[in-house]
Amino acid sequence: MAYRAFYAFPAENFATSTGQPTNAVYGFASMLANILRDEAPTHFAVAFDVSRKTFRAGIYPEYKATRSASPSEFRGQVELVSELLDTMRVPHLRLAEFEADDIIATLATRAAAEGFEVLILTGDRDALQLVSEDVTVLYPTKGVSEMTRYTPEKVEEKYGVTPTQYPDLAALRGDPSDNLPGIPGVGEKTAAKWIGQYGSFAALVEHADEVKGKIGEKLRAGLDAVKLNRELTELVRDVELPLGVQDLDRKPYDREAALVLLDALEFRNQALRDRLFAADPGAAEGEAVAAGAAGPGVEVEGELLTEAGAAAAWLAEHAAGAARIGLAADYTWALGEGRVTAIALAAAGGPAAWLDPSALAEADEQAFAGWLADAGRPKALHIAKQVMRAFAEHGWTVRGVVSDSALGAYLEKPGRRTFGLDVLAEEYLGRQLGASTAADSGQLAFGEDADDEAAAAAQGLMVQARTVLDLAEVLDERLAKDQALTLMQDVELPIAELLARMERSGIAADLDWLTQLEIQFGAAVQQAVKEAHHSVGHEFNLGSPKQLQEVLFGELELPKTKKIKTGFTTDADALTWLAAQTTHELPVILLRHRDQTRLRSTVEGLIKTVAADGRIHTTFNQMVAATGRLSSTDPNLQNIPVRTEEGRMIRRAFVVGAGFEELLTADYSQIELRIMAHLSEDEALLAAFDSGEDLHTTVGSQVFGVEPARVDAEMRRKIKAMSYGLAYGLSAFGLSQQLGIEAAEARRLMDTYFERFGGVRDYLRRVVEEARHTGYTETVLGRRRYLPDLTSDNRQRREMAERMALNAPIQGSAADIVKIAMLKVDAALSGSGLSSRMLLQVHDEIVLEVAPGERSRVEELVRREMADAYPLRAPLDVSVGSGHDWEGAAH
Repeated sequence: MAYRAFYAFPAENFATSTGQPTNAVYGFASMLANILRDEAPTHFAVAFDVSRKTFRAGIYPEYKATRSASPSEFRGQVELVSELLDTMRVPHLRLAEFEADDIIATLATRAAAEGFEVLILTGDRDALQLVSEDVTVLYPTKGVSEMTRYTPEKVEEKYGVTPTQYPDLAALRGDPSDNLPGIPGVGEKTAAKWIGQYGSFAALVEHADEVKGKIGEKLRAGLDAVKLNRELTELVRDVELPLGVQDLDRKPYDREAALVLLDALEFRNQALRDRLFAADPGAAEGEAVAAGAAGPGVEVEGELLTEAGAAAAWLAEHAAGAARIGLAADYTWALGEGRVTAIALAAAGGPAAWLDPSALAEADEQAFAGWLADAGRPKALHIAKQVMRAFAEHGWTVRGVVSDSALGAYLEKPGRRTFGLDVLAEEYLGRQLGASTAADSGQLAFGEDADDEAAAAAQGLMVQARTVLDLAEVLDERLAKDQALTLMQDVELPIAELLARMERSGIAADLDWLTQLEIQFGAAVQQAVKEAHHSVGHEFNLGSPKQLQEVLFGELELPKTKKIKTGFTTDADALTWLAAQTTHELPVILLRHRDQTRLRSTVEGLIKTVAADGRIHTTFNQMVAATGRLSSTDPNLQNIPVRTEEGRMIRRAFVVGAGFEELLTADYSQIELRIMAHLSEDEALLAAFDSGEDLHTTVGSQVFGVEPARVDAEMRRKIKAMSYGLAYGLSAFGLSQQLGIEAAEARRLMDTYFERFGGVRDYLRRVVEEARHTGYTETVLGRRRYLPDLTSDNRQRREMAERMALNAPIQGSAADIVKIAMLKVDAALSGSGLSSRMLLQVHDEIVLEVAPGERSRVEELVRREMADAYPLRAPLDVSVGSGHDWEGAAH
């Protein structure tokens, strides 16, 4: 099933940021989640093959001999599947000399004898011989998502034989995948007719002389081979196993380990996580994702602040001092439509309160707004950026946020992907948010006419506020222990407030230009389709891999690309290779078609996100990248190509807004390489920066042993790719793929580089070994990336962690420095009384909207504050540009 999953999910769409393929693991996990959900077994196990050298190969050495080796991308995932099963505490068995089918046959036979209803999920039809009234085979008919249930009736309907007779049918038919020859000219129908006529293969052998004609001659000539097939096809049902049926009972997951693994594999699909954890036998009824064992709920003593003066009085009594207050709210935060519908507060020591912001008396609203805006009144929030933005839509400013339970959990475990308050409550507090009993104890009342649902909602929100406050205490203690509390308070929380303002500001969009681009890219797509059809002389679907395979490798007989289950791959890498291997124009046309389709899709997405104010308001993600880098969604601004002409055309759609004069962009030049020079203290690399010459040319002259003037464009390209590749943890194989050269040449290039820059080599070795010892890497600000897999026995997991260890300090330090720069620039703008403002942060670039008459002051301020963000041994270099639109402001 894992092998089927490998081909059902395209490898190019499933890999970690370090290049580890994960499609087989993802597909297997998805299938597993579905089967556990749909069938709800009380006992469960998974069987694996060990190798092809089983007892069957001893009987028939050619058994499965014609099978090609499994792709290396698949083999590296089998142990990851096993680790997933370990975290789910699912028994998995494998035995030398036997196939997984034999293990399944033994368990199924024993379980049926003990009165169990047995289900077998397999992609091997040999298991159909096990079907009985107590045993059903679930056989995949489409990928790993659709299954056919084979009962005795279904087997007979499909194959014309009973399950007991199925091995006879299989022996006569033969199995090319197992290298078992059948009778020439005898298919399933003929084999089924014979077995139906004589009752079994053994009886057929006895009456073989009665079969007339050429087919009879072929039968008699092939009897010895079929007898061997029959012996090999019979599954062993009495294998000695280390576990019995009763040992296969479902057990609660090791949820912490499961979440760590899912995060390491970068499975961000929340639906998959929900399905997997919903099947956890240790989960409470109706529960989906959580991170710890089910725990008790929490009770709060709540007060409804519905009377005039009640809110002001509660704040004066409980929130007047320096004690932290937990805040939770129900809100929407879409631009122009954001509103806060309910608020809950929780004070240290137990008291909680609920209020409806739309029903507050004027004095109460003033008191609440004043408390919110008071930086001296500490507050604990969950996902503070969203709360700040929602409250801003309501007209309230939130200051004094000293903790954010989501950000705290992110800093404590930066690889995690789940930040739901319910998940964190279970993990850190052993508490279930939905298990409170206080609402049923009469502590809350809306009056005689109020319904229980309203009371329960108010109670639930107060429980959330209490949970946020309690999480703040636990997480602050953990962050302080890890020296990460300062990072939270001085960087992440201020950045959250800045990002909330940037999201509300948005950036003006030229809708007419976007519409024109949509038409232009759409026309280019259609033109590519027309040219593709003309190049082969007929129409076909450019989006159909099957039709592409038929055209490219069948009709045109172009060189074969990488073999996959459905034929030969037609992905972008394959088409690029084909374009270099042939003079036929079709691969180039197909690549252009895909590029233009992607560009059209990007523009269509941008048009949809233009708000009523004529601006695009992206959402910045602060807790996605484990390195600390910011990203964006709706739209994803990092998806806009930077170096292509089409990408520059799209960037022209981001323009200066009304009331402002121009856009200003600023970013760091070669920040990753400067950080690498700083961390490695490599004198030669530092000298290359100090020389003031082009870095890649200077480095290239040393690596290739030529004068700088003799470093050509190809040499410079290789050096640039390698320098940045080292900063990203790129291997020699990865470099060879990127440069289109042999792996051996890439290795020689890296070896020569390290001979000239030994400090870099020593640093890269040192950072991995130190992380192996401590369990984590650190950035210049102390941001940690925990990598427990550095000591894993699984080679794939260990190598994946090693690449992360190389990447995290450099990428994470760049992210830290950019955030500090943003905060310094924002503070300087505010402190100078300027009206210019920051709008975007994309990659390492900051985009500002400059107010009339402020251009020179803003540029001077930006250069100064960004250059002084952090003292590197290879000083930060800032590039600045300005213009009417984002592209015009390029530098």
